[in-house]
Amino acid sequence: MTTPTRARTLVLAAALCAASACMGPGSDALTGLATASGGGGGATSGRLAFLVQPTDIAAGSPISPEVKVEALDTLGTVLSQFSGRVFVTLVSNPPGGSLSGTTSAAAASGLAIFDSLVINQAGSGYMLVASASGMASVTSAPFTVFGATASAARAP
Repeated sequence: MTTPTRARTLVLAAALCAASACMGPGSDALTGLATASGGGGGATSGRLAFLVQPTDIAAGSPISPEVKVEALDTLGTVLSQFSGRVFVTLVSNPPGGSLSGTTSAAAASGLAIFDSLVINQAGSGYMLVASASGMASVTSAPFTVFGATASAARAP
């Protein structure tokens, strides 16, 4: 059985270790995670999250507002040093549409922006997945692509 004093000592030791030399080289001082630089390596050093989810759009029109993906540590803090390449693909594609536009972007300060994503086929239940080397991937919320309208076809 652990006494209250001993439990506090263990918590304090863990906190001190997280902020000191208990970590290996290249680790983040706050989290102890390996620093994410976008390079190779099998270990996951964080996770991706949609800062701005894809929204319902007209077929053939860019998703607006632009999709934004950020790199986070296990505490949900942005990994501002992450500059790796982030990729987005269709993970759920009910009617057979295709994703075009810029589907990969280099992150800047942990943020990747996708401002020209277009899906060409109307349908509901579309979802995107964002992935990057060394990071856990993330799937977006489902969204709908409506049939193109005359006003959407004229949009720049």
